[in-house]
Amino acid sequence: MRDAAVLDKKRSIAGVGLIAAAGATATGAFAVSNPETNTESLPPKGTRAQVQVSPNPAWRGQEVTITGNCGGGTNLKRILSGFGPDKPVLEDIRIVADDPEGFVAKARLTETVGNGVGPVFVDCGGEVGVTLLVTHA
Repeated sequence: MRDAAVLDKKRSIAGVGLIAAAGATATGAFAVSNPETNTESLPPKGTRAQVQVSPNPAWRGQEVTITGNCGGGTNLKRILSGFGPDKPVLEDIRIVADDPEGFVAKARLTETVGNGVGPVFVDCGGEVGVTLLVTHA
């Protein structure tokens, strides 16, 4: 019974992550134009970190560079990828510079990744960001 509860919790977390990925990708974590008021507004507080992965698309085993800014967060704390601990997209993640104005990290695509899309999340101490990485086998 406990295993089923843990699995339900993991599914809920993955679902929230995918919704956040879709929302942040849709806004691009940039200012969003509001046609009703003819003004630009920022994404909601807590979702203002910006992240890019290059090259994108990437291949199995290829090293990628993760860059961005923390959008008001303290500094880059960690990077998560994939759909849970059993299905990562990236491995050997190394933070090179945690500067909130311009962070840099390096990682490598896992050898088990297939053709598709995987989310890459950044935690910037109060602000998060997400982008989608296109993967090839």
